[in-house]
Amino acid sequence: MTHEAKDRLIFALDVDEFAAAEEWVKTLHTNVGLFKIGKQLFTRCGPEVVKMVQKHGGQVFLDLKYHDIPNTVAKAGVEACRLGVKIFNVHALGGEEMMRRTVAEVDAYCAKSGSERPLLLAVTILTSSTAETLRGVGIDRPVDEMVVRLAQLAKTAGFDGVVASPKEAALIRAACGSDFAIVTPGVRPSFAALDDQKRVSTPAEAIAAGATSLVIGRPISAARNPLEAAGKILLEIEAALAT
Repeated sequence: MTHEAKDRLIFALDVDEFAAAEEWVKTLHTNVGLFKIGKQLFTRCGPEVVKMVQKHGGQVFLDLKYHDIPNTVAKAGVEACRLGVKIFNVHALGGEEMMRRTVAEVDAYCAKSGSERPLLLAVTILTSSTAETLRGVGIDRPVDEMVVRLAQLAKTAGFDGVVASPKEAALIRAACGSDFAIVTPGVRPSFAALDDQKRVSTPAEAIAAGATSLVIGRPISAARNPLEAAGKILLEIEAALAT
């Protein structure tokens, strides 16, 4: 497997115990470049779980989706930098000022400390959301229109990319250019169930549409042989990159 394909595969550590998370990192680190730590695991285990992934040679996508007043989110972003995470994210719906302030403070901290700057991503519309979901919170515009609008706002604010459904990846790529990162959950290889994701694509379809990295959880964790499942996904990523 190539390092390029491995670095594009992010495994979702959607577990609630430190020991379970560590077991997954030990099992998968040869085929997975990054491990996503979300709200449940981080709330229970804290920064130690980030350090554990790094100890085993993995990189971390800190998926806490910060959404608060600009100063609070910017300060949280700096703390993510102190942890040495590779990626962290915020909600684009927090607005341009919140994102600009975060970029400014992260850039200042990394320049002063000499540390590597993480990739800053903005969440557009959650992959579990539909047009009906948006209407329920007072947003009457179509999902794809909102996704592109929020992606453009994030780029204007200085963010490196977005988290978005693979179904909108091509639209975002067209609107935001070739150097804009698109990290896509909602990816399901043909051998896996849809679970609760509504807007999904296969790994090859997502890469072909413009995705730069794929977040995959249950298709790997629920497989009879998780390491083998991750390997199959890497082969599909490699094939898509070669076309």
